[in-house]
Parts: sequence; C-alpha cells; structure tokens
Amino acid sequence: MDKRKVIEAYQRGFLTSQECAQVLGIESSHLKRMLEDVPLEGRRPCPLDNQPASG
Repeated sequence: MDKRKVIEAYQRGFLTSQECAQVLGIESSHLKRMLEDVPLEGRRPCPLDNQPASG
C-alpha cells in the first residue's frame, strides 16, 4: 500500500496513530516526525503531541 494513502487514511480518521504506524511498519514516534513534514492543511491533531518524548 502507498504510504501516502495510509497517512491520508489516518488524517481522515479511518486509522488511529498506532494503526497507521503499524501499517507503515514504523514506531509511533517516527510517525509523529513524519507527520510534522506533512502540510498542516487538512491535518487532524496528532494525539501523540501530548505525550512526553521517550528515549
């Protein structure tokens, strides 16, 4: 599956952040960094924003 489509599904609310990261095969913290590069227009708030950074 195209990563852009997975991220779009997350942004539209079809996937949770954990599900999105799992489909992409990455850690949730990496997903947060990836989403920071995505334009803010049309993006829903990331629930990971409120969690303390681990590591």
